[in-house]
Amino acid sequence: MSETKKTLAVILAGGRGTRMDMLCHRLAKPLLPFAGRFRIIDFTLSNCVNSGIRSIAVMVDYERETIADYLGDGLPWMPKQQGSFQILGPRVNSYRGTADAVYQNLDLLSKQPFDYMLVLAADHVYQMDYRKMLDFHQKEEADVTVGVISVPIEEASRFGTVMVGSEGRIVDFVEKPEIPLSSLVSMGIYVFSKQALLRSLEEDASDVSSPHDFGHAIMPRMVKRNNVFAYKYFDYWQDIGTVEAYYSANIELTREFPAISMNNKWPVTTRDAAPLPARISRPDLVKNSIVSPGCVVKGRVENSVLSPGVKVEENAVVLNSVIMGNATIGEHSVVDRSILDEGVTIGRFCYIGFGNRLMPGDWDVTVLGKRVVVPPHTAIGRKCKLLPGAGPADFTTNVLPSGTVLARC
Repeated sequence: MSETKKTLAVILAGGRGTRMDMLCHRLAKPLLPFAGRFRIIDFTLSNCVNSGIRSIAVMVDYERETIADYLGDGLPWMPKQQGSFQILGPRVNSYRGTADAVYQNLDLLSKQPFDYMLVLAADHVYQMDYRKMLDFHQKEEADVTVGVISVPIEEASRFGTVMVGSEGRIVDFVEKPEIPLSSLVSMGIYVFSKQALLRSLEEDASDVSSPHDFGHAIMPRMVKRNNVFAYKYFDYWQDIGTVEAYYSANIELTREFPAISMNNKWPVTTRDAAPLPARISRPDLVKNSIVSPGCVVKGRVENSVLSPGVKVEENAVVLNSVIMGNATIGEHSVVDRSILDEGVTIGRFCYIGFGNRLMPGDWDVTVLGKRVVVPPHTAIGRKCKLLPGAGPADFTTNVLPSGTVLARC
């Protein structure tokens, strides 16, 4: 049995999510809606609780007030009487890196007795029983165990790549290499034995040239001198690192047999209280889609994900799209291959995402930022970007060709 009672989980939730473009405008990436009614951080938190881990600390930085408000006192993920839940921000300004986030809070973290620290990212979607990884770590008498997974070699440069020896030990770790030599990558999941972690953090903090990051600094150094093992993972895991990845991961859920399940065997918990049940006028017009509580659907929805409070008016059509909370699609409008952020309003007789791809194989999804208002009788092409807050006064024409970027005046 894993020593879950001696394990402290530290969830890194302080990044800006710069590659998410305007979807993370004034929003911490871990709070991005996913699969309709969930937030991305819900998956990591639920993995901890489902794995029996009851000591959790969340490191916040960018938009820290917003994420702290969402997490609150840890309910409903973990009732207080079942463990400890902390939200920790930087002592001065911002964290210098992921390792610095842990180092700055070591005095507070040490108040929770632990033999192992489980370090996790808050921007990945997966379902893992961490007890199995902890068992592996103990069996190998490792100083560090790294969760790893295989990805297509052309994608490996986005991650930390690892080379593994015959006994399962990691012999090389390179963060985001320009030319990856391995398709085996770090999942951003680490199990540290306490003393090895403390020594490495102290050394890193005293190194003025260090980026103070687990991937860029801590792991390459520890691979050279410590027992660092790879724990191979073979199930679904998705890094929500780009707008493209976010869109694809959501749309994958609309398949007949989605890669990830949210059933009662491994429940995903969220803070947001479920509003009224969804109201669907014509169930036969809703196909291969996730329609969250509180939605009102009077039109047609196919291969799409609708967050709570979305309204699809009569004769409107939503295809292959991700629609965030409280967006409205007006009568007789079509939304195709698009991401609509929270509070977007589409007027009557609009067409969002029309036309052909700009280039064969090009990513062609149109993205509308928070609270964009599209006036009636407007056509917007593919791969367009409408920045947050843009409204009728910002439209000088009722046709925006593919590739257009529209900002608020």
